[in-house]
Amino acid sequence: MFLRRKEWRTHRLQRAVCIGAVFAAFCLCGAPLRLMAAPAITQEDTEGDGERKLLLAYEEYQQRFHGIERLEQMEDAGFSIITEQIFFIETERYGMVRLVPAIEEVYSRLALFLVTEEGAVVYKTEQLETNYRIMGELRQPRQKISAVAFQDMNRDGLTDVILITSLDNSDSSYNASLVGDVLFQSPEGFYRDYRISDKINRFGMNKSAECIIAFVRDGASTEFLHTATTKRELLQNGFVIAHEQNYPRRFEKLGYLEVVPGTYTIAEFSFFMIYLVDEQGVIVWSFQPMGDYDNLYALKGINCSDIDGDGMKDMIVLARYSYAGENRELMTVSDYTLYYQRTGGFYEDTQVRESVVCTEEQTMAELIEKARAYWGWKS
Repeated sequence: MFLRRKEWRTHRLQRAVCIGAVFAAFCLCGAPLRLMAAPAITQEDTEGDGERKLLLAYEEYQQRFHGIERLEQMEDAGFSIITEQIFFIETERYGMVRLVPAIEEVYSRLALFLVTEEGAVVYKTEQLETNYRIMGELRQPRQKISAVAFQDMNRDGLTDVILITSLDNSDSSYNASLVGDVLFQSPEGFYRDYRISDKINRFGMNKSAECIIAFVRDGASTEFLHTATTKRELLQNGFVIAHEQNYPRRFEKLGYLEVVPGTYTIAEFSFFMIYLVDEQGVIVWSFQPMGDYDNLYALKGINCSDIDGDGMKDMIVLARYSYAGENRELMTVSDYTLYYQRTGGFYEDTQVRESVVCTEEQTMAELIEKARAYWGWKS
């Protein structure tokens, strides 16, 4: 996942940006999350009634949220409590309280409440990464809590909250999209550092609470997989090359390059990447064939040959990946990714995959034959 930015078209909308900046400053200085950011506005609604209606809807939603002062008020305010995910947590400011998550029924937004034994709400927030998956929209995908964990993440002696939600992902038949977040506890309450949450999700470290802990508390990170500029830098950070598929090839427009596939493991999750490296050890191109799967289970093969008949070598990657099933059981699936070489680099296929389905028994030779047949190559 990549960091997204909002684009504003009118002077009026810049007020929302200012409010968002104030909120970010509160997060960075460790203040409790009590200031609510202004609503995101879609580009289609930047003029006329559309903008006004969205602002009114956001204000109405915020009034209902801020009006909740006791546990019994949540249902009337339109929030459904996730009863199976209620936990007790010891806090510096409020003592022993219950962490009560709830889903707003109209817009599918998640909120967290800290509730005393008497039912009083002493803290609440809906400023969570999971509520900003569809930028510019108040309504979010249907979501549920995948995991909640408690750990001292910044080693200050206070228990912090790790939250992972799963979103309904209609584009994927194997898994819902995961969103990770951390609420840090301070003597004044709780706060969230949006920079940490962004890296957790942008670099795929949201697969489990253990993965988030390894990053936030212990300093392990997959960020270098996307920012490294040399092969040496990859190896220095713990990248392990799959030598059986590591070989040189001449790519017409890009020249003589080394194909460098491999993995980096964090909290028992193997992140799979492929790099093209020139003779000076500089990374020329990188690929992320694993997509949203959890682990590389087995690398079946990497083939560099002309698939679409334009005279330039393309790349096809066949592998078996693993992911957590609906009940968190281990599931495996064979899948492939096809990249076409163009004058400016490589581009992932979006056509062949619609007609050429990968089976569990699929071999690389069969896959190449079917992909070439799609572009009119005779067997």
